Amino acid sequence: MPEIRTLSASLQQTAIEELNEVPERLDADILALRTWLKQQPHMRARSDDQFLVSFLRGCKFSLEKAKSKLDKYYTLRTQFPDFYTIRDVDNKRIHELLRLGVGLRLPIPLNEDGPRLIYVRPGCYAADKYTFEEIMGVSNALNGLSVQYDDHAVIHGYLVILDFTDYTAAHLLQMTPSTLKKMSRFAEDALPVRDKGTHMINVNATFEMSFNLLRSAMSVKQQERISVHGSNLETLYAHIPKRYLPTHLGGEQGTIDELKQHSWNIFMQCQEYLREEANYGIDENLRPGGKCNDYNSIFGVEGSFRKLNFD
Repeated sequence: MPEIRTLSASLQQTAIEELNEVPERLDADILALRTWLKQQPHMRARSDDQFLVSFLRGCKFSLEKAKSKLDKYYTLRTQFPDFYTIRDVDNKRIHELLRLGVGLRLPIPLNEDGPRLIYVRPGCYAADKYTFEEIMGVSNALNGLSVQYDDHAVIHGYLVILDFTDYTAAHLLQMTPSTLKKMSRFAEDALPVRDKGTHMINVNATFEMSFNLLRSAMSVKQQERISVHGSNLETLYAHIPKRYLPTHLGGEQGTIDELKQHSWNIFMQCQEYLREEANYGIDENLRPGGKCNDYNSIFGVEGSFRKLNFD
């Protein structure tokens, strides 16, 4: 038997019906992916059963798709470590960023046993003190923890609530086209967790002026998964029942301070795992065929929205 967590009956049923999982074949599927990894001289990757089964589930047990995602997962993290990883878990500035609670994972999944809900507050940090790249480094590191530890996220995916309260032009100016492409490409091509949609609330004039520009960095699939509710939470409740939201949005998932503490506790419990992440990555000099996957050419030169008129 593979050394993985036992799923609840509901999650196991979803894995079988929606992700093509065959429990009796898990050992063989994991072994096939691990064997392939051992044959890749350029890759230093985790190879424990739990990690590999997450990629298989996230790719609906297509071995070829799992191989591709694993390669892109480590390639992006190697080429842009500040954007996708936490290099020093003991760094006090990293702790400050974690304590801000820009991205908060809600403890109870949607409908108790569905997608993981992530509540994101892109306007809650001081844009003159922290960069968006730093914010994303912490966020993506936590996404990595979801791959290893969150069965609801891996099997049902994640649903994002973006709350633009206090979002300003200073925040927008940090979101360069290159940065947006890094977000979009990682979420779609490298992360073995399905995007179940994004609900935007409390959208203000600053965001609305740039919405089309932001969408241009996303794939058509990602654009189709976006819903904009403004300040009308009743339309949000039609998609996410009120009780599954944070307390200040009328729900029962806890206050912001409680959710921050929940995220901090997860980080503290997983520090050793995050330290180990430095051991894994890609050596392009050893890649078979000698063809380097250079994402700099894909993301392009850093630009910004500084020419937009915010008056």
